[in-house]
Amino acid sequence: MASPTRLLIVAIDGGAASGKSSTARALAARFNFMQVETGFHYRAITAEMLRLGVRSDDPSHSQRALHELSLETRVEGQAAWLEINGRRPGDEIRSPEVNAAVSHFAALPAVRARLLTYQRSQVDVALAHGFRGLVMEGRDIGSVIFPDAPLRFFLHADPTERARRRAQEGQTDSITERDRLDSSRKTAPLTIPEGAIAIDSTYLTLNEVVNHVAKQVEQHLRQSSAS
Repeated sequence: MASPTRLLIVAIDGGAASGKSSTARALAARFNFMQVETGFHYRAITAEMLRLGVRSDDPSHSQRALHELSLETRVEGQAAWLEINGRRPGDEIRSPEVNAAVSHFAALPAVRARLLTYQRSQVDVALAHGFRGLVMEGRDIGSVIFPDAPLRFFLHADPTERARRRAQEGQTDSITERDRLDSSRKTAPLTIPEGAIAIDSTYLTLNEVVNHVAKQVEQHLRQSSAS
């Protein structure tokens, strides 16, 4: 992996519908950062496992199937997308079946280990494409993927508000159940990383959240250019 010091890494963690993806996209556009949505990675892997008939309660089968997958990256605009065996997964990653299974597959150590290597490799992708920084969002970015990232944030909001946002997106997964599964898994559980800046987005607009994070990014960029 390329040295993270050559690229500003911004880690954004939080539960479902806390505003991670929208905030990351806005930051990427504002600062010429490459944006990586790791939730897409886990949903894409889950959809592929289900297509292959692999069950999350069969770790050995899952591990064998993972070895057969080629994981590559396609950059479109500011966003970096995972391609599996040369194909970018589509709408199937938002199906009820994937919604019900994604936290179970995400809890498998083999899945997390495979994606850990892939997600860290996005530093090289961002550098190769000339981006100023990398903003990656998910559930273990600041705690596991890039624990030494200079800027780490954790977005949270009231479960009722997050459920309302999820419903507006047309999603059917249970916020409470996703939180329980993601927070209780043994490997890389959802948690507020030590030293991360926590932001409660319950009563904030997206612009307010983005501006709050952007101020920290601007300050870091100024300090870096002055040193």
